[in-house]
Amino acid sequence: MEKHSIHRPAENKRLSPDPDIHESAHILHSTFGSWTSVGPGNQIIESDIGDYTYTMDDVTINYTEVGKYTSIASHVCINPVDHPMERVSQHHMTYRRRDYGFAGTDDEAIFNRRRGNRVTIGHDVWIGHGAIIMKGVHIGTGAVIGSGAIVTKDVEPYAIVVGVTAKPVRKRFSEDVIAKLLQVAWWDWPREVIQERFEELNDTDSFIRKYGV
Repeated sequence: MEKHSIHRPAENKRLSPDPDIHESAHILHSTFGSWTSVGPGNQIIESDIGDYTYTMDDVTINYTEVGKYTSIASHVCINPVDHPMERVSQHHMTYRRRDYGFAGTDDEAIFNRRRGNRVTIGHDVWIGHGAIIMKGVHIGTGAVIGSGAIVTKDVEPYAIVVGVTAKPVRKRFSEDVIAKLLQVAWWDWPREVIQERFEELNDTDSFIRKYGV
């Protein structure tokens, strides 16, 4: 994935290979691929966002790898950070101790623990409004996460999961079609190939007949 520095184009400008990061978003130590779009009020910390992926407003993403062509609705929270419940106090003064004047350094052990529980999200995933993806979860390519779902376990490719806690309701396609889509891996095609075959992305049956092995 090609990496880019943060770029904030004017409002209503068409997307481009340079990431479109809303001026109100808070970004820390993260990377963005080509044609990405980040909405207002986002907070993205130590995460990598793949080509063409977009987020709507008020999205939080911590310590996460997001694939290409993923759609993230508003108010989604991915990898909400945990607190040290085993301590006498779980308040963040115990690890963000510089802010409170208790020490000259923060407690990096807590932040390293968070970094060790990264979420991974595949390509072409749709995450519905207000969904929460808990730490360490892997979301397979092509999956759908229903609005308001709380996902605590891995989600298989092309599965649709809903509810609290999220449970699978069905697959988007048959296992044979899923296997062929994963083998074709159209999300890795260069842009010129996507453009040439763009209309074919709307008809799964003919797409599989033409490109599936």
